[in-house]
Amino acid sequence: MDSWFVLILCSALSLGFYDFCKKHAVNANHVMTTLFWATVAGSVIIVGAVFLSGNFRALFFCPWREWWLILLKSAIVTTSWIAGYFALYDLPISIAAPIRASSPVWVALGGVCLFGERPSFPQLVGMAVVFAGYYLFNNIGHLEGFSWRSRGVKMVVAATLVGSASALYDRFLMHTLHLDANRVQLHFAIDLVFILGAILLVQRILPVLREETKFQWRWSIPAIGLFLAIADWTFFHATASPDAQIGILGILRRLSVVVSFALGVLILHEKHAKAKLGALACILIGVVILGFFK
Repeated sequence: MDSWFVLILCSALSLGFYDFCKKHAVNANHVMTTLFWATVAGSVIIVGAVFLSGNFRALFFCPWREWWLILLKSAIVTTSWIAGYFALYDLPISIAAPIRASSPVWVALGGVCLFGERPSFPQLVGMAVVFAGYYLFNNIGHLEGFSWRSRGVKMVVAATLVGSASALYDRFLMHTLHLDANRVQLHFAIDLVFILGAILLVQRILPVLREETKFQWRWSIPAIGLFLAIADWTFFHATASPDAQIGILGILRRLSVVVSFALGVLILHEKHAKAKLGALACILIGVVILGFFK
């Protein structure tokens, strides 16, 4: 078995536990405080790893233009994460995670609009299959009291769309402007803490933004940062392998939704598992078609 294959499976497994820990941490908990401390945990790991590598000074100091470009990326991701956490607060993970897994569809559509890319017929079929999965999840959501008009569903769709915009922006930073990936990751980790800290402070000052739910510390909060760091580290090392194909890596990484789905059903005892499994299969099949058929 190739080393890159083992690494990407580890990345998918870690992402699955990352999603599960997010749901466990934010369930009936103060959303913004949970997100802030989970981000702090992940950022400490990233900054600590860069510091131990001896490259902190070289990566930290960068031109102002790059700093502003990375700050914009951090703001986009912050928006996606806030929407995603509020979605998990409202929705079962067995609904939220599969919808988030459909982001390759939106990235492909963004490529068409922004970079002039033209999807092939199989890719159009893949998009249609994903949207069929959306339709099935809409019907299942009605059984659990959710609809496309509910806050949770709006939030998970917003998180998916903004997250896809972040992926497109990453493509612009890395492939068009050729920014250093390690520098982007370091500043991104630092920026997130300050942005979320400022938002949390504003939320506490303005009564209209305050959440009624009190904050409770849980083991899953630092675990979020840990599993995300592991998922990113194994993914980057898998992509470094000369034998690995990025399209296949992206598809295999989407297997994380199977892990989070299973944990939601087995541990959190979420309902309508069989019906959700069919909708999940639609989304995964559509994502596979997008990845393997150009």
